[in-house]
Amino acid sequence: MSKKRSDWESRPQARIKKWFFDGYSAFDDEIINQISVKTPDPVNHAVYDAYIDEISANKHERKLMIEKFEDQNVRSWINARGRKVFTRFYVILSFLLACLMIFFLLRTVAEMPRFGSETSPGINEVTARYIEKGLDETGAMNIVAGMILDYRAFDTLGESTVLFIAASAVLILLRIDRNKDGSPVMELIAEESDDRHYEPRNDRILQGAAKVLVPIIFLFGIYIILNGHLSPGGGFSGGAIISAGLILYLDSFGFEKAGRFFTYSTFSWVSFISLSFYALAKTYSFYMGANGMESGIPLGTPGAILSSGLILPLNIAVGMVVACTMYIFYALFRKGGL
Repeated sequence: MSKKRSDWESRPQARIKKWFFDGYSAFDDEIINQISVKTPDPVNHAVYDAYIDEISANKHERKLMIEKFEDQNVRSWINARGRKVFTRFYVILSFLLACLMIFFLLRTVAEMPRFGSETSPGINEVTARYIEKGLDETGAMNIVAGMILDYRAFDTLGESTVLFIAASAVLILLRIDRNKDGSPVMELIAEESDDRHYEPRNDRILQGAAKVLVPIIFLFGIYIILNGHLSPGGGFSGGAIISAGLILYLDSFGFEKAGRFFTYSTFSWVSFISLSFYALAKTYSFYMGANGMESGIPLGTPGAILSSGLILPLNIAVGMVVACTMYIFYALFRKGGL
């Protein structure tokens, strides 16, 4: 062995490199030599205990150095090669999933019957059943309302639930909470400053028009909801109209006045009560119908405002969920808080 190689192996850098790549450190040699050569007599308890403490300290120091170098090694790998490996794996996985999805979609389209074919799923007795017996079975003059809130009410419950979940997700991501003592955080103070700066609170034309239009918009939305089983309309369209009135009032008078009657608590309770009523009412109706029993809910006289069984109250529930959800979306995307 040459002198240069011997000098290099005796240096601390060589010992660290040897441990790093081989999992073995020259510190072990020192501990082994101390144990084999310099081990004191166990009878002398004071000296022996001091020696054991020294060996333990050396082991603890070695453990700290190992952890330090392992941590540095992991960090350097993540920042350099690890990021490239993860990016390539993510791209390849995304590409494979996209190809798999495209394959199944194309396979499904290839297996579908031609348009207008007698075997097409759209050509069956369901459409004729809705048109011919919809009025007798649902009591609704509006065939569409009878379809979505009676025959396919379970689908409508899922759609309303999706709206509520979407609003909750946006609320979680964008809402600015206050401190535990109720005081506003700096983000909320900054948003309030922007709101006061850009909002035309002293615009007499806008506020005057809003005072006239907002009640009319609310009345029209309520009319659309209450007459959804008699004429075109229903909970979805009526709720969208009511939310437009809420947004117009918010833009005209600001969050401070709008917050007097519509807050996060209002949104939570209205959505919870509406969805709960919808789910319980249709669960009862489904259970009774599946067991061949009469639900006891009268259909009323077709054409009367109080008719069509559960369709009217379900329209009201859907309208409330839609109105609250659309308003909460606008408020959160505009300022991030309520």
